[in-house]
Amino acid sequence: MSLQSQRANQVEQLTLENSRLRQLLDLRERLSTPSRAAQVLYDAADPYSRKVIIDRGMLDNVATGSPVLDENGVLGQVTRVYPMVSEVTLVTDRDQAIPVLNTRTGARGVAFGDPASRAGALELRYMASGADVQAGDLLTTSGVDGVYPPGLPVARVEKVERRVDSAFARINCAPLALVAGVGHVMVLQPVGAHVAPRPAAEAAPAPTRKGARK
Repeated sequence: MSLQSQRANQVEQLTLENSRLRQLLDLRERLSTPSRAAQVLYDAADPYSRKVIIDRGMLDNVATGSPVLDENGVLGQVTRVYPMVSEVTLVTDRDQAIPVLNTRTGARGVAFGDPASRAGALELRYMASGADVQAGDLLTTSGVDGVYPPGLPVARVEKVERRVDSAFARINCAPLALVAGVGHVMVLQPVGAHVAPRPAAEAAPAPTRKGARK
């Protein structure tokens, strides 16, 4: 009986993993940014940070600053690159900040990693106490930072606290990406890598000297 239960659990796990892989491939088809699939190998050793190691590195043309997604949304960005692996800092890391857009109101803000309040959380900071923000609002990348393409799902607002003793509201958000236990991800090319270079300025014509022969 226990063997059957174990096999059933394995089948369920494989089914879930295959479903996530299909969703990730579907996401790749919808993205206009060049991307490559990668597998998460393990969590980084630092207990005070939120980072994972993936199996793609310099040899796979992964660059620092590359956005990383799972099938649900933004997971983080590449912060260190080695020959065969890379380090990805998650959006929930205390040192991470990501410009976001409230899809309901069009208001822009910045979501910060907030591991202190609850593992795997984000905080939308510097929003006025009277700002139009509600639980359930979807936050996507705004694209103003030049790191993440606009329109990628980031988080949903979970709780809004409006305090009379503060000019800013305390807004807790839940990331949409699976920040704990993710297995496969998509690494995007850095935004700056596919932006057309600024055209070179045309050289001014040399001034004509007076009295020069034509």
